[in-house]
Amino acid sequence: MARTSVQAETGLLQVSNLREYFRESVADAMASNRVIADHHTSYYVVNLLTLFADVEAFNEVVCGKEGRKPLALMLNDALEAPTQDERCRELRRLGDAALFLAGFFARDLQEAIVDMDYFVSMGGTAYSSLSVETRGTARGRAFGVVFEELGEKFQQFVDVLNDVSSQTSSASDVDLVHQYQLWLKTGSERARRLLREQGIETLNSATAERCH
Repeated sequence: MARTSVQAETGLLQVSNLREYFRESVADAMASNRVIADHHTSYYVVNLLTLFADVEAFNEVVCGKEGRKPLALMLNDALEAPTQDERCRELRRLGDAALFLAGFFARDLQEAIVDMDYFVSMGGTAYSSLSVETRGTARGRAFGVVFEELGEKFQQFVDVLNDVSSQTSSASDVDLVHQYQLWLKTGSERARRLLREQGIETLNSATAERCH
């Protein structure tokens, strides 16, 4: 059986079946992060990862001729779409892009102008809007639960994809600082768990809010 390469943040992994690899990785990450979701939702995420593992498919959805398209412009495309079908397509594109970028390029986003919570907000809102837009349609009957759940649990699925992405990475002081900042901004349960594993106990969210 032909082997396929998966580009993780720390190197190249060789896998024999890309979809099966992501299926197992997502299932393990969901269990580690205690994320409970409809099996259609987890299947959607697995399919998204399998699709975006192809650079050309990723560029087609996320990037234009001049590089990665900002999420704000994707949102503008959705708002200005002339038809409901086009609006739904742009919202789905925005949600998929935000989820993949926040999940697989979290370290790159540390140097970005916008924070991780911006990606979480944009992606979660896109999926939630999509669930409303497709209500009562054939697409809604097929994916309504998926879009609604991704909208409600966007941060949790970002945590899941962070785990999938960092399977071969090791913790560093910079990583710990990033995890603490991420927990403060988004309340990420994965970030809290990783900090505890390194002996760092976080304050509760209410206390953290008072400190900032």
